[in-house]
Amino acid sequence: MSGRTANGKSGGATAPAADSRGFFAKIAQRGADRPFAPASSSKDALLLLKNFEESGRGWFWSTDAEGRITYLSASIGEALGRPSSDYIGSAFIDLFGKDDDASDRQRSLPFILTKQSKFDDLPLKAAADCDEIWWAVSGRPFFQGEQFGGFRGSGTDITAQRRVAKDTSRLATYDSLTGLLNRFRMSKLLETTLSAFQVQKRACSVMLIDLDRFKQVNDTLGHPAGDMLLKQVAERLVNVVGDREKISRLGGDEFQIILQDVEDRGVLGDLADRIIKSLSHPYSVDGSRCIIGASVGVAVSPFDGRTSEELIRNADLALYAAKGSGRGRFRFYSSDLLQTAEDRRILEEDLRDALANEQIWLAYQPVVSATSNIVTGFEALIRWNHPERGSISPALFIPIAEEANLIGELGEWALHKACEQAAKWPGKMKVAVNVSPVQFANDLLPKIVETALANAGLPAERLELEITEGVFLQDSSGTDNMFQALKKIGVRLALDDFGTGYSSLGYLRTAPFDKIKIDQSFVRGATEPGSRNGAIISAIVALAQALDMETTAEGIESLDQLDLIRSLHVSHVQGYVYSQPVDNDTLLERCASSDWVIEPSGPAVQRGDRLSMYRKIGAIHDNHCYAVVLRNLSVSGALIEGILDVPTGTKFVLDFGDGQLAVSTVVRSMGHQQGVEFEERLVSDGNGGLCTSRRISPYMLAAAGMPLANLPPGYYETNDGEQKPKGLPTFSTLADWKRPDSSTGTKDSTTANYFGNVDIGRR
Repeated sequence: MSGRTANGKSGGATAPAADSRGFFAKIAQRGADRPFAPASSSKDALLLLKNFEESGRGWFWSTDAEGRITYLSASIGEALGRPSSDYIGSAFIDLFGKDDDASDRQRSLPFILTKQSKFDDLPLKAAADCDEIWWAVSGRPFFQGEQFGGFRGSGTDITAQRRVAKDTSRLATYDSLTGLLNRFRMSKLLETTLSAFQVQKRACSVMLIDLDRFKQVNDTLGHPAGDMLLKQVAERLVNVVGDREKISRLGGDEFQIILQDVEDRGVLGDLADRIIKSLSHPYSVDGSRCIIGASVGVAVSPFDGRTSEELIRNADLALYAAKGSGRGRFRFYSSDLLQTAEDRRILEEDLRDALANEQIWLAYQPVVSATSNIVTGFEALIRWNHPERGSISPALFIPIAEEANLIGELGEWALHKACEQAAKWPGKMKVAVNVSPVQFANDLLPKIVETALANAGLPAERLELEITEGVFLQDSSGTDNMFQALKKIGVRLALDDFGTGYSSLGYLRTAPFDKIKIDQSFVRGATEPGSRNGAIISAIVALAQALDMETTAEGIESLDQLDLIRSLHVSHVQGYVYSQPVDNDTLLERCASSDWVIEPSGPAVQRGDRLSMYRKIGAIHDNHCYAVVLRNLSVSGALIEGILDVPTGTKFVLDFGDGQLAVSTVVRSMGHQQGVEFEERLVSDGNGGLCTSRRISPYMLAAAGMPLANLPPGYYETNDGEQKPKGLPTFSTLADWKRPDSSTGTKDSTTANYFGNVDIGRR
């Protein structure tokens, strides 16, 4: 009897035969052991099996009782890059590697061999460094008497079938055009993520992205060009987000991003802003230059929904709000978006009648010489005085006008009215009127301008048309023709909001502008330590001087900003440091005697923007919650009213609703008003408002013994769910406080329901 061979446990052991004849010799011997089987039959079987093996359509293997290879077809050695004889004595399971898609089956092979069970067509991945190889392996145990002798079996190559199956699976879960996840795969991923995160008390954010003006590309360049553009969009999203498996194409020009464990709205806002900027850069498609944009809606679980349906619905509402706010923006979901949509619909109806009802008027903001403080002209700003709601912000009604196709009518009215009123101004002061991309694309614009000038009797050189980079989105020869037609009339042209687009130098090379208006985003923050905005402004001024153009800096509000602008040799200034917009009567009164000289005034240094408002919020101090009114807000602080006799240094937690809590300190106390400073700065909500960077999770509120729903003022819920009144307030309030009736638990209506809109501030 021969000894064991691989590990040397028995002395005098010899290695199993390695030649290919050994396996077939055993088959022949088995035939010879059968007295009724002719010898020729065994030889035929041997030849047939050998031919089958050599054809490459299958292979054979055998092991000893300890799972070590005793025979292996030569074709397997060739596939693995080594002679099959090298594998004799090695463990059979070492022929196979691991694969994530079949890890359970891979792990089952050692179990099967240990249990001495037969198996058929088990899919296994080869342990090969070359191309991926898959085999379907079958095996049968054999016994020598009653003693287990090992396994004998066969295998076939199923690599092609596996690739087809993998491609089919990929088609079912990935978008065939962009290679991103498809709607089905993303839906399953979001469901499983939210289910797990709800147990683990973790946050998950969803972004919905919709491309702006993509339809124009499809309509003008064709669907193949649109497909190429979508591929480029997908790659830009991957570059910004950094993980392809977090992004999906839902269909058409809609994309979705899932961000696990991200809830900081400062981080989310920055990411959304980077996405919008990246997708707004020009594209090259089949030699054509295309410019599109993007709008983004953001919802965060568990704050904005605990199920995938709720989260997607609310992210979609935020996306709709972003597109309705003028596109090219991002919005966070807030609980007031449904009401906002309804308000928007009503405003659109009212706006259609506003011109006829003489509710629209023009205000004029002075444009001042930076060196002499003399007013050289005015920018006409359209205003809407609503009969019920009072003054409506242009940031609200201008996007409505654009979406409702009213912007052309409003713009033409503003042009005629500005020329009419400017013609009666003393001296040669200029009037600047904004021209929207919709107006600029109208072939009749030169005729409209000529008519407005002629009717008013205003010299063409006193009219300045302010044009944003949006007019270049079409990138057509019609744009150049329009510029030439307007310059032929003799009007001045100004490039508005310079620096917010992506090919401004190209515009200046071809378009005949007389002035560059430096966007206020460069001015704000320019005086802060470490800011590079000053260097950017300096470069813009140098560029304008080289092209013989004037410069105007917008949004100057503080004296340190003005000093910086003057030191950089900007020629003109516009902002509150000189004057807010005034009506035409005030303008005529101040310009009646001589040149209007304005001495600059304002805060010595820049401070955060303050948004005026009137809304109820909660102010928590110790164990008391007061209903107060928020009067203005900035990134660093706020003005509240509704509490008396509050000493400076008092700590409050301001509750803006939906988990938005801001720790603050009273720095000024003026009777019933208090100025508070935040410990952590607020961040942009993407729509001109502010919000807290983080929110308190409902899970944390529940853990603290508070209900998930908003609490009425003056109460907290205890862990056992019982509502218990607290002691008397620390401070007096403007409203009459009532202790709740212990039997009914009722409370005074004057202190009820201070929780309202989620968006803290809106311009």
